[in-house]
Amino acid sequence: MRTILVVGGGYAGFYTAWKLEKKLRRGEARVIVVDPRPYMTYQPFLPEVVAGSVEARHAAVSLRRHLRKTRLITGAVTRIDHANRTVTVRPPVGAEFAVDYDIIVVTAGAVTRQLAVPGIAERAIGMKHVEEAVAIRDRLLTAFDQASTLSPGPERQRLLTVTFVGGGFSGVEGFGELLALATALIRRYPELRADELRFHLVEARDRILPEVTDKPGEWVVRSLEKRGARVHLNAQLLDATDGHVVLSTGEEFDSELIVWTVGNAANPMVHNHTDLPIDSRGMLVVRADLRVGTDDAPVEDAWGAGDDAAVPDLAAPHAGAATVPNAQHAVRQGKLLANNLVATLRGRKTRPYVHHSLGTVATLGLGRGIFQYHRLVIKGLPAWVMHRGYHVLAVPTWERKVRVLAVWATAALFGRDIVSLASVQHPRDAFVTGGDLVLSGADAPRS
Repeated sequence: MRTILVVGGGYAGFYTAWKLEKKLRRGEARVIVVDPRPYMTYQPFLPEVVAGSVEARHAAVSLRRHLRKTRLITGAVTRIDHANRTVTVRPPVGAEFAVDYDIIVVTAGAVTRQLAVPGIAERAIGMKHVEEAVAIRDRLLTAFDQASTLSPGPERQRLLTVTFVGGGFSGVEGFGELLALATALIRRYPELRADELRFHLVEARDRILPEVTDKPGEWVVRSLEKRGARVHLNAQLLDATDGHVVLSTGEEFDSELIVWTVGNAANPMVHNHTDLPIDSRGMLVVRADLRVGTDDAPVEDAWGAGDDAAVPDLAAPHAGAATVPNAQHAVRQGKLLANNLVATLRGRKTRPYVHHSLGTVATLGLGRGIFQYHRLVIKGLPAWVMHRGYHVLAVPTWERKVRVLAVWATAALFGRDIVSLASVQHPRDAFVTGGDLVLSGADAPRS
């Protein structure tokens, strides 16, 4: 029985393994998934986790619960030696060890792109994982609690200032949802005024949301600014030391919360620690049927998909384009990869990956959204409803769909939950201080 090793349990990896469990015959092959986390993050729900509209655990799909026939290894693959059909795994505890395989599926995913901006490594929070989305929400709620005890002034203004760096989908959706949460919170804090909120979105290009055309993107900017936000286009973050933000436009301000959403970079393991072919961007070279290699030089028993693979986009109007790294492609690539792998095991032909976009939809906060499909543009509440409808259908497993719908129904009846649990990031503080003084958020001691 052959061993299929899946590197990464994200979108593409999870759907590959999930589909293989359904397609493989008894004794045909065994499947192993290696991932540092025990769950797949459904990233389109992270902005709603930030806003408290979706519970954090409901945006995380348990691998052990849903991949019941798959062997799961918790750890990070640090090297792929395909010549010897071996990977090196670094577990959370203990020494590295080798895992042998017959067929490898590389779906390790991309990582957050980091730039050498002073202060970012010390102050910023990303928005790629559930833990980060929860931390962003808790940091804002804690800042409101702290600001409500202060008199108007620079310190109170700093606590009520939020900065998002990056105007792609992740940044704009997170920004819009957090702005909606902050606007709703003001009504619960009579000590604070709405005009004290300072929300800044910083984008280096001359527009946000590159996935939509110019006019819808301009409408999103106007919509955010009408809600009190400030969108800085053609602006770069030069410094964020101690939370003091310095922009290339000359503007400066202090910000309690800085969220970094400038896009993805090639996975360092794929880029530097594999003998599989990679391109100039550090992406895995794959064919249209998701085999690693080219039509002239395929790599036997190696497959790839998702954000770390340069998958040819056969639906693009010009040749040579690769699919963009988003959920639509990763999910469908994972399913096709499983089908093609099974077809290969049984001596059948594989199919190329071709997917025509279903359109682009984004949430901009509770009751606000935008949808575009070619020339059709829908704005406001209808687009927001479409966003929720699409993603509740797209999130894997009926169990997750029901949980998310239940939370939405509860929020519709009783409103948002506005309790900060930032103290869980430092669970020993209450024990160490004896309960006399418990700090939270950025001011908590690192014990």
